Amino acid sequence: MSFSPGPSGPPGCTSIQEQRDRWERKRSRTAKELVQTEQRYCQQLELITTYFVEILKAKGTLKQDIQESIFSSIKAIHSVNQSLLVHLENGYFGRGFEQICPQLHHYNTYVDNIYNARKVLGIQLRKNKAFRRFKKLQEARPEFNNQKLEDLLQLPVQRIDQYKHFLQDLAANTSPDNPEFQQLSRAVTAVCEVSQRIQNNSRRHENHLQLCRVQKLLKGRKTKVLAAGRWYIREGWLKVVPPKGAEAKPKMFFLFSDMLLQAKRCSPLQYTNRDKFAGQHAYPLQDCTVEKVFGHTRSQGGLLSLTFPKAKLLLMSCNQEDLNDWYQSLSTAIRKLQSKQTVVHQRDELCRRPLRSAADGPNTPSSSNPNRKRNLVSSESSEHAQRPPAEWESSAPKRMKQSDTSEKSSAEASSSCVIL
Repeated sequence: MSFSPGPSGPPGCTSIQEQRDRWERKRSRTAKELVQTEQRYCQQLELITTYFVEILKAKGTLKQDIQESIFSSIKAIHSVNQSLLVHLENGYFGRGFEQICPQLHHYNTYVDNIYNARKVLGIQLRKNKAFRRFKKLQEARPEFNNQKLEDLLQLPVQRIDQYKHFLQDLAANTSPDNPEFQQLSRAVTAVCEVSQRIQNNSRRHENHLQLCRVQKLLKGRKTKVLAAGRWYIREGWLKVVPPKGAEAKPKMFFLFSDMLLQAKRCSPLQYTNRDKFAGQHAYPLQDCTVEKVFGHTRSQGGLLSLTFPKAKLLLMSCNQEDLNDWYQSLSTAIRKLQSKQTVVHQRDELCRRPLRSAADGPNTPSSSNPNRKRNLVSSESSEHAQRPPAEWESSAPKRMKQSDTSEKSSAEASSSCVIL
């Protein structure tokens, strides 16, 4: 916003001054709320460090590694925020947050451990009678005001999101020519990075829970759902249309970021597995194409045609909206997977090309060393052996280029469906 007077002279100056006054009022309200909530936050952190961390350390109720798993960097966070509170109470908001930004790694450590802390705490409450009794006695103190340890441990995660909104409001209502503006802007960026980290951790945790849930729904251990880098997308019933005109049978489908899993419900006569599913086919999405057969019309339901290198699926739904959702989910998953594979292959090609050019340089003719080709093959094999299994699949087509026939067969093998 321009601070120069308008063409009407004094009235323009008046409107600018009014705007500045509004900014200052908003900034004052935000600053006051920030200080008050920070005071309360530091008091709550002190409850944890004084009545749990320090006393547990002195009593030895928990082993050191278990205590660190539950409370992580909470003590360091308390120390950092006590320093921040001093600056805020003196009105130095930009300076205070500028000094806390280099210490945000304590928050990163804490938020990365929060789900593990919750799990370990639950285990100790079930198995450790002494700790369960100790926790109950501490929470009964009047200082806790009926607050539970589980809720207090979530406060640093929640405080980061509050900081983000407070800082954004302060920066928005601070004049750019104010020395604190740049300090607050840098603090917004730093806190937003931690906030994004929290969101990413939350999504990964929720995805892991979904994968575990689906794994428990499947009978036996033959069908493996838990895999690194795999994301759960959706699930639901669809009818599989047979190729020879037989009756379409409903099947349960689980869609992941890299495969489509077809399953059938177990027999109700099997008491232990009556609520579970048996995996039938796992279709990889890497070389899949999906099309609507007549699902784009206004008729009830429609068909989806999925084409794989060695299989083809016709899926039917009587619900038009559900069919459209499946089409969108499948199309998005295939597009993301194929674009990811393209990036990996391009990166692999860029990384390997300088090695070849160096080996085939003008000063080293191929006829000078008859064993050079054998050595190159050996080095590539050793490189393959040192890579983790997750990289073997993506980089294998790049290395197996001895003939067009072998390349084609390897691609078909990696993309064909798996009958479970």
